[in-house]
Amino acid sequence: MHISEGVLSAPVLLSGGVLTFAGTAIGLKKLDYDRIMSVAILASTFFVASLIHVPLGPGSVHLILNGLLGVLLGWASFPAILTALLLQAVFFQFGGIVVLGVNTFNMAAPAVICYYLVRPFLKEKKYRAVAGFAAGALSVFMAGIFMALSLALSDSGFFSTAKMVVVAHVPVMIIEGFITMFTVTFLARVKPEILFGKDSDPVSQ
Repeated sequence: MHISEGVLSAPVLLSGGVLTFAGTAIGLKKLDYDRIMSVAILASTFFVASLIHVPLGPGSVHLILNGLLGVLLGWASFPAILTALLLQAVFFQFGGIVVLGVNTFNMAAPAVICYYLVRPFLKEKKYRAVAGFAAGALSVFMAGIFMALSLALSDSGFFSTAKMVVVAHVPVMIIEGFITMFTVTFLARVKPEILFGKDSDPVSQ
């Protein structure tokens, strides 16, 4: 879901940079420094999962796992995803430095939204699997929408490509839904403190 250099307009690039800067600042401020290791591991997971790309016009399709990062990290998803995308841009030329702000926002904003929408249901065992699937699928859907909007707002000629981007991510939505569902249910059983942090209550798991 990386957008390549030279595709987006200056206003879109500037807006994405400002929003990512704000999100990263909030993420660092809210970050519990006892969880830095978890943030680093999840950033590495995102980095590896999104390395395998299927080119699609000016963008690409790949696993994202931003829903998983969202429910586990909340606002810390911004610095985690920013770091991973920066390393990908520097070492593998995926995306680019100029478009880094937009790419980060497109993936991290849905993660934060899912954190607020889905996380309350993860504490209820009967809703946990469905909530996990929803987080994985919804985050990819929103990332596809944000990417499509970035393209469409830059040039009306990208409108057809923007629609294709959303449709192409439907299989990724389903796959990531199951990955996130199995991951959160597994963590709730064996390592609830990773999923729930200081609010972990072994009795309710």
